[in-house]
Amino acid sequence: MRIILFSSQTYDRDSFLAQPLPAGMQLQFQPARLNLDTVALAEHHEVVCAFINDDLSAPVLEQLANGGTRLIALRSAGYNHVDLPAAKRLGLTIVRVPAYSPHAVAEHAVALILALNRRLHRAYNRTRDGDFSLHGLTGFDLVGKTVGVVGTGQIGATFAKIMAGFGCQLLAYDPYPNPQVEALGARYVSLAQLLGESQIISLHCPLTADSKHLINARSLAHMQPGAMLINTGRGGLVDTPALIDALKDGQLGYLGLDVYEEEAQLFFEDRSDLPLQDDVLARLLTFPNVIITAHQAFLTREALGAIAGTTLANIAAWADGRAQNLVEG
Repeated sequence: MRIILFSSQTYDRDSFLAQPLPAGMQLQFQPARLNLDTVALAEHHEVVCAFINDDLSAPVLEQLANGGTRLIALRSAGYNHVDLPAAKRLGLTIVRVPAYSPHAVAEHAVALILALNRRLHRAYNRTRDGDFSLHGLTGFDLVGKTVGVVGTGQIGATFAKIMAGFGCQLLAYDPYPNPQVEALGARYVSLAQLLGESQIISLHCPLTADSKHLINARSLAHMQPGAMLINTGRGGLVDTPALIDALKDGQLGYLGLDVYEEEAQLFFEDRSDLPLQDDVLARLLTFPNVIITAHQAFLTREALGAIAGTTLANIAAWADGRAQNLVEG
């Protein structure tokens, strides 16, 4: 069985080759992102293994199906980039990795909070330049602060547990309350109440039609002046241009992003020798109270191993006629 892994990096190759490979599987690692220009590379591959920024729209899926692909094995939990009605119409099976390491993403969200609060990025650059002054580096104690957790699935619940360990008060927003989060003392409230009462807000919900631009100019105005916003979920949860206005007038005091709505054409590539063509991202990077990482929250050894192991197990189960971790539209 021929399997092509699009958007594969060195760490993908290492993590997949470290797993026991079921008999009959042939892996081809393709660094290119899957789109209409590269879909021909998948011809005669029964399985296409795709990542979060690969294009799985109807036109691409049609060409994959015509080329002999029968299974799309996602190396991610999210599947908002897949045209599920088109996949169903074409007879393509979609499987995913529902959980790998909630700790990886949750801990990265906490890292962004700590770095922003204590201005670690600014302090690091200063000391490297021989500047040992402390002006402008004042932070705040986390203990006693109110943290709003938007989305309390596995990652959100893990994040809430960590923040409870700092002595924070927890507010949560999710259509399906998690008893584990409630056991931490969290109160489930409306989104408006969470935004209005939290000093720190962290997004951990999936991207759906209902959650797209959940954070926008209106919701930003509901936040406490100077609040901190963290997004390690999906870029589309936030109306990014609205963040610029909120940062300029001080309504938003800190911003930590590991995802970006237009990241597909930017992230996972070294573009340091090229002019940045995205004006919104370029403007965000000028603010001293903003930290942006390039969708690296998942990137731990443990998470990579779990992603590779589950993906290969999903493919093997499908080949045996007992498909698991199905995505159904």
